[in-house]
Order: sequence, then structure tokens, then C-alpha cells
Amino acid sequence: MEIKLNAPFSKEDIKDLKAGDNVLISGQIIAARDAAHKKLFEAFGRGEKIPVDLVNQTIYYLGPSPAKPGEVIGAAGPTTSGRMDKYTPMMLDFGISGMIGKGYRNKEVIEAIIKHKAVYMVAIGGAGALIAKSIKKYEVLAYPELGPEAIARLEVVDFPAIVAIDSKGVNFYEIGQKKYKK
Repeated sequence: MEIKLNAPFSKEDIKDLKAGDNVLISGQIIAARDAAHKKLFEAFGRGEKIPVDLVNQTIYYLGPSPAKPGEVIGAAGPTTSGRMDKYTPMMLDFGISGMIGKGYRNKEVIEAIIKHKAVYMVAIGGAGALIAKSIKKYEVLAYPELGPEAIARLEVVDFPAIVAIDSKGVNFYEIGQKKYKK
């Protein structure tokens, strides 16, 4: 089943999503990965105000390649989500409603997803050029010194993703593998 979502979305908008649902996201999402998460974590630890409002935002774990002339962005595939696991409970505390990346999440992240009624979605690794076609605007919001790892706002139309862990903690990786395990 393919579900259309308008981003940013609230916890109410995603409460009925189920692990395995295919979604097409349109609107605005935030790009941030390792280096940006670390800077947010450190700023928060020093008691500083973070430079972006993350309430109801979806974070896409992205470090795009350079755009060719006339293009908004280069290849825009997901990076491995586990590299953000250390920071994810904090990001959920900041109010994010979703994350997009690739791969498994640890137990603490899954517990935080359930606690905050958020969702974790995956994008197809290796499909960065195809995913880039859904990105219509790329605007750096914070930490421009990080280059492609800066925090940026993406305007997207029909960005494809799959719900990997829903707000109740149902994990599509486990469901998908279960029928093949004996």
C-alpha cells in the first residue's frame, strides 16, 4: 500500500503507519547526518540553543554528492542510520517525528521511537540518483562549514520511503525475515 504524506508531519499524522508501508513524502524534510548530529549534541550539552527547530521534522540521514550544473542536488542516497544511534534519543527529545536512512537501529533507539511515537523509514541504498529527482530545493540551515554534512532543508515531491519501524515499535526487518527463519 502506498501512502502519501505531507511533511513536516505530526505524531497524529503517522500514528496509523505500519511497518512495511510504502510512503511518498512531499513537503519539507531536514537533511543531517553524523557531523551535524555531533554538533547538535555538543551544543545541547553546553546548554546552547540549537540552530533549527526540529519539532515535527523528519531527519533524512544524507550527505549529498555535489550537484551538476543546473541540478538542485547530486546523488542523494541514505547513509547508514546506525551511525546516528548515539544521538537519536536526543533528536527525538527535540521533537522530531521521523527519520529516514538505511539499515537497522539499536534497542535504545527503538525504545525511544515507541516513547516518542515517531517512525523510522528507510530509503533504498544505491538509488541516490533516482531519489535526487524527488528533491526540488536544497537550502543549508546550519553548520555550513560541514559542507555536504550541513543541516539543510529539502523540499521534496513524492520522496519514496518504506516504514521500517512504526510508532508502536513493529520492526519490518524482523517481520520480513521471520518467514524465512526456521
